[in-house]
Amino acid sequence: QVQLVESGGGLVQVGGSLTLSCTTSGYNFSTSNMSWYRQTPGTARDWVAIIGGSGRVKKYADFVRGRFTISRDNAKNTMYLQMTDLKAADTAVYYCRSLQYWGQGIQVTVSN
Repeated sequence: QVQLVESGGGLVQVGGSLTLSCTTSGYNFSTSNMSWYRQTPGTARDWVAIIGGSGRVKKYADFVRGRFTISRDNAKNTMYLQMTDLKAADTAVYYCRSLQYWGQGIQVTVSN
């Protein structure tokens, strides 16, 4: 059974940092592209970043480029999202995704 589980969310002040993790099981993690998305109430889910299976290829949405870093550890079947210089607008539920599978989401709240 495929599982994707996010962790590391929480409350942080504007300008602060937070690192999310997405731990996976049940499929071939090392060959799969992995993505982060985020969503606020009443809006569509937005793509944030993607990383290739080897970790060499990384792409970011404009609104996080330069502040967020996506990475992965294939030995641990885990993907990360290091978030720095957080803004109130980054407040959202963050989801990891691989293929057709999604995590349950984790709340990130950035307070003024």
